[in-house]
Amino acid sequence: MPMSSSNRVPVPTLGRLATYLRVLTELEQAHTETVSSADVEQQTGINAAQFRKDLSYFGEFGKPGVGYSVARLQESIAAILKIDRRQPVVLVGAGNLGSALIGYPGLTEHQMDLVAVFDNNPQRIGCQVRNLYVQDIQRFATVNETLQARIAILAVPAGAAQRVAEVLVAADVRAILNFAPTLLRLPAAVVVRNVSFMQELAVLSYHVSSNEQEENGEEQAGEQNNSVRPILHST
Repeated sequence: MPMSSSNRVPVPTLGRLATYLRVLTELEQAHTETVSSADVEQQTGINAAQFRKDLSYFGEFGKPGVGYSVARLQESIAAILKIDRRQPVVLVGAGNLGSALIGYPGLTEHQMDLVAVFDNNPQRIGCQVRNLYVQDIQRFATVNETLQARIAILAVPAGAAQRVAEVLVAADVRAILNFAPTLLRLPAAVVVRNVSFMQELAVLSYHVSSNEQEENGEEQAGEQNNSVRPILHST
């Protein structure tokens, strides 16, 4: 199967591939053998033409009039995203958010193996969170020589994020999922994906407020129209 260099594949395309993979996994579990681009559009809300374009970066998968083999396409996308094999992941930050992420089942479902959790809080170090014991972040470089984790989840306060990220990168972490509300300044070779709950909530708040204003405006306009009565002049 011909495959483009990942450097030339747009990041949004990679994000959509993960969405397709989720749908394909559900279809395979339902024993569905084939799927069309129209079916994918219905399941994901992503335009069928966009779906075909996203796949075209990596080769030909479907057959005209037949569609796509669910099992083959699922296997191919998993290979493209490199989640067809075990991928060790570390988590830094064992607070409320970090503890919740440790129990997220989607990690193991997609071969993301959370192998260790770290913190700098003496009250947390040594404590067990589900099946993992919290380790001291100061030992990260030594521990990661064995773990060989290249992906890290960062769930620490903004003030500590840059310093911790530098510790991770120095120990050969090459990709960071950053939940801290701050911009990380790291070498270009390090891939950072930022997750901001407040940013997303702010966008939702804007849309809710806008919709309410539009609805109120329509109601006021309707009330004004209803209050207008024709004036009849007698002759």
